[in-house]
Amino acid sequence: MMTTAATAAIAVASAWPAIAQEGELNLYSSRHYDTDEQLYSDFTEQTGITINRIEGDADELMARMEAEGANSPADVFITVDTSRLHRASEAGLLQSVESEVLEERIPAQYQGEDNEWFGFSLRSRIIFYDKNDVENPPQTYAALADDAYEGMICIRSSTNTYNQTLLASIIENQGEEAAREWAQGVVENMARDPQGGDTDQLRGIVSGECDIAVSNTYYFARAIAEQVDGVSDGIDQIGWVFPNQDTTGAHMNLSGGGVAVNAPNRENAVAFLEYLASDSAQQYFAAGNNEYPAVADVETTEAVDQLGEFTADDVDLAAVAEHLATAQQIFNEVGWE
Repeated sequence: MMTTAATAAIAVASAWPAIAQEGELNLYSSRHYDTDEQLYSDFTEQTGITINRIEGDADELMARMEAEGANSPADVFITVDTSRLHRASEAGLLQSVESEVLEERIPAQYQGEDNEWFGFSLRSRIIFYDKNDVENPPQTYAALADDAYEGMICIRSSTNTYNQTLLASIIENQGEEAAREWAQGVVENMARDPQGGDTDQLRGIVSGECDIAVSNTYYFARAIAEQVDGVSDGIDQIGWVFPNQDTTGAHMNLSGGGVAVNAPNRENAVAFLEYLASDSAQQYFAAGNNEYPAVADVETTEAVDQLGEFTADDVDLAAVAEHLATAQQIFNEVGWE
């Protein structure tokens, strides 16, 4: 179960008030999870709106929308991580949405500055370690830079959006100087040059290449729930820490979307976003990819439940996104490949 560092009352509607409509919805999506199929078919069944999907890399889809301009057929853009949603907003590809449903159901820290995007599912970026070799695992993000962990850490490259947002959150919470010192310390503590995805960092623990890794929770939960080569067979040796439980809470990143600036089917687009905030859609997000629902009180999967309760950082991710360029500059300065 996930709680926020600061307590807040969130109005939660029990169900999405679906109303039969007609027409179509053109969805540009960089989410690549087969389990999302249920999201789309359920929406069509409830509303009668046909979804036309164009899937691809987030940067490619954004470039396509820019090239299409005012003639773009895109109604909704969906992607992963705050950094990409922020870039889409900065590029003028999304429009502000006024919706009582979204305002009530999606916590404010997971909404864009002008409601140009909303987060619908969450992942926490946490610390994993080899229980056989690490007696005192780091309990905070800052501790990853401690000399005690020299040569022990596996983590992805500085071009990875999850790492960029993590560093941007450190800038927001602690300032640029602390963020630079942290990034420099992590580079000095790396067991190898950054390589691969989050699953590869977990594989590094099992193979013995590193003792500590940083990864999003859903990669590990997936290895609990199903066979993941190089991870599941050694999963009993992997421990985990939700960092900063006595201070800011564990960093969260998200998957989300917004209405395209030139959406030809705007009403249907808003209806789709509201549907994604419904209990049924939130359960699909949770069950399909072992993510945390953005809406409070929606159940998570058994695999995610095994990770235990934790306090999440409730920092405003729109504010975090303002530091992304500075985060990349710091990465470059400290030699984080």
